[in-house]
Amino acid sequence: MNRIISRNKSYVVQDKKTNQGGDNIGRIVIMEFKAQDSTAFDDMLAFVKQHPDFEKLEISYEPTLSLSGLEINLSRRRVINNGQEIELTVKEYDILCLLAANKGRVLTYEQIYDKVWGEISAGNEKDTVGFHIRNLRKKLCDTNSHFSIDSVREIGYRFNSQ
Repeated sequence: MNRIISRNKSYVVQDKKTNQGGDNIGRIVIMEFKAQDSTAFDDMLAFVKQHPDFEKLEISYEPTLSLSGLEINLSRRRVINNGQEIELTVKEYDILCLLAANKGRVLTYEQIYDKVWGEISAGNEKDTVGFHIRNLRKKLCDTNSHFSIDSVREIGYRFNSQ
């Protein structure tokens, strides 16, 4: 399989040839083209189109945060835990993203509230954040999870992964 990377798009070129045993023989080539190399890139695509043994596939990349069995697809706002999609509320999702992006760091109740709610807290942020953390733990943290949302007493929460 050959991959051609452009400044805007990525392409996979798959060799359709098979060996005598019927298995595909794949090779990977990664090329990066700069803006001034557009002619070379066009030549490479023309070459691929001329050879019937190659198939061009276009790939789109989506930003994903992957941590120990947990995948957070940022553009689709989807969470997959151990291969299972988990339904989260908007606030649960935002808290999870914030904690996962700051893996290992303690975030205070105030920091979480300020970032997720986008406003200055009125003194009840510990209860509000705690309510959503409890729901997140129920939905995500089972015995098979390789991550946890830890409480740091009187301070806040920390996301840990193994």
